[in-house]
Amino acid sequence: MLVEQFDLTAEAVHPLLHGVEEKLLSVLRWAREYLCRPHPELGRKGPVCPFAQASLDRGMFYLAVHRGETVAPAVLDGLLMTYRDWFRELPPTAGPAAQFKTILLTLPDLPPDQANTVVDRAQERLKPQYVAEGLMVGEFHAGPPEKAGLWNVDFRPLYSPVPLLAIRHMVSSDFPFLADDADAVAAYLRLFGANTPPALRTRVSAAAREFGLSLPAPEPVSPRPPVPQLADQQGATS
Repeated sequence: MLVEQFDLTAEAVHPLLHGVEEKLLSVLRWAREYLCRPHPELGRKGPVCPFAQASLDRGMFYLAVHRGETVAPAVLDGLLMTYRDWFRELPPTAGPAAQFKTILLTLPDLPPDQANTVVDRAQERLKPQYVAEGLMVGEFHAGPPEKAGLWNVDFRPLYSPVPLLAIRHMVSSDFPFLADDADAVAAYLRLFGANTPPALRTRVSAAAREFGLSLPAPEPVSPRPPVPQLADQQGATS
């Protein structure tokens, strides 16, 4: 089941959502008020997540729910693989707009003293397989997760009011999250090696050399036709 805002405010709420409507609404508020806005500790300009606003605006920001105060690792892994497959089928399945699509698997019943470990370990287990398939799985909880921000090492950006794991497409700016693992770097190179953002090219090249990987050749740039020269006003009147 995928949940959108109207599912949480409808007169007849799905039984699966009974008792956690407010927690799920808090996730939507968190997305709008935290992910979509700048943060003084972020260390760069712009919103915390560059894609969240477009995802919400386009109706591609989906919540999923797993109820229960405990969840076995195998059960959680199976759920995340099921939602991974569903994610692939959701439109758009290709093209630039697909990068705005996301599914957040929320775990609203997990006790706070368990949520951090459950979410972090699930992300660690599944990240290699997701990355190999051009996807990312992110861990969010109220801990917050220990991973530091890219632009401010004292900032912990992966905070959320409800424990959750987020599924999305990998984008070219994700390289810093992948740079310390040879298989992850190889997956990144397969997807973006020829079109690495200029700001990351030095880091990508260094990682490729470190792991003995080949950089794809840059894609050829089609020559542009010459721009017609316009006569100046004085010449045009002659």
